[in-house]
Amino acid sequence: MSLSKEQIEEFKTIYKKEFGKEISDSEAYEQGTKLVRLLEILHKENCKHEFMKKHTIKNRKQLNIVIEVEETENQKGLVFIVHGLGGFKEQHQMEAMKRAFLSNGYTVVRYDSSNAFGESGGNLEDATITQYYHDLENIIEWSKLQEWYQEPFVLMGHSVGGFCVTLYTINHPEQIRAVAPISPVVSGELFSKTKEIQEVIDEWKKTGIREWESGTRPGVMKRLKYDFMTDALQYDLLTMVQGIKVPTLLVVGENDEVTPQEHQKLLYDMLSTEKEFHIIDKAGHTFREEPGLTQLENIISNWIKKT
Repeated sequence: MSLSKEQIEEFKTIYKKEFGKEISDSEAYEQGTKLVRLLEILHKENCKHEFMKKHTIKNRKQLNIVIEVEETENQKGLVFIVHGLGGFKEQHQMEAMKRAFLSNGYTVVRYDSSNAFGESGGNLEDATITQYYHDLENIIEWSKLQEWYQEPFVLMGHSVGGFCVTLYTINHPEQIRAVAPISPVVSGELFSKTKEIQEVIDEWKKTGIREWESGTRPGVMKRLKYDFMTDALQYDLLTMVQGIKVPTLLVVGENDEVTPQEHQKLLYDMLSTEKEFHIIDKAGHTFREEPGLTQLENIISNWIKKT
């Protein structure tokens, strides 16, 4: 979603008429975009999509996994969207991803991983990359029994979810149409050397637990065992992605300090397939603010049309 120059000018005119104050183009763009998003949400609440359904299944650890499937008429494709560590399916960036695919005629499958902050079972402190990956495998196996399932399908994931969709593409190339790791964890070693982790890793390893405040849910404290790092250090996508032969989209925020653009460039350079790499100005790791969210949605939508 993007506002045209004419729409921005119209918004500025209306704003001045209603509030007696002039605003800049950037202020008009930000406020106008927020208004449009609010209207979209209200419209969806009033006109619930008749094809949106929730399901609950058990993963291999017998924890509940809550899945949301939003079908489209005349389905043009299928996508699985995977959130990151401690995330949930309704995060802003996950909604942007969903909108991009729905507008292009895809059926969208999202879910809350176990040991995260969504509706599924488990506790964040027990999370590992391996467990998130196994949840993705469980979701796809369950999906194969559904009427809307089709191959090849698209995979998209954010952060740890981005790692998981990339690894699944490597392990199951025959099932995949295209893959889009958004700000993915590239390797456990690179992740351990980021500024954020370097500041806490000694204490984390010593105590066995890390605590910090959630960026998407202010006031909520996250706890994570050092087992997460022990598990992560066994993985390195840079040694595996040469086998990917499907279209691949990489996106990262300019100010991402969790999975920085330098890591993404290393991954991009190792890919030997049709590929795109976008850096979104002034965006952080989770693309929570405008205009980053709109830019992310537009990048994904344009990419879908080409794949």
